[in-house]
Amino acid sequence: MQRIYLLLCIVGAALPLSQFLPWVSAHGLNIPLLVAHAVSTPVSAFAWADVLVAAATVVVFILVEGQRLSMKQRWLPLAALLVGPSLALPLFLLLRERHVSRQRAASLHPPG
Repeated sequence: MQRIYLLLCIVGAALPLSQFLPWVSAHGLNIPLLVAHAVSTPVSAFAWADVLVAAATVVVFILVEGQRLSMKQRWLPLAALLVGPSLALPLFLLLRERHVSRQRAASLHPPG
């Protein structure tokens, strides 16, 4: 699963950034224009509403599940939300998978 999550991280960063970076290059980081473009049609407003709800869900999942598992790097997928949930969620799942694997290995082979 770690390889799948890593692949999804790459795709989840590359696809949104492939659209955003050319826009920033053309318009600069003009937040009012970005918001105007994001909600300029019902379909784009629908897509952004979906992204915002997904992002809120990802934040709650990262905070709750990360706390439950005592994960130390919860900040990393939260920071990845600057790209979007398409990067943040697979990154958290990758880190979670690695964390659980390390815990499982440690319980099978305790130090000492």
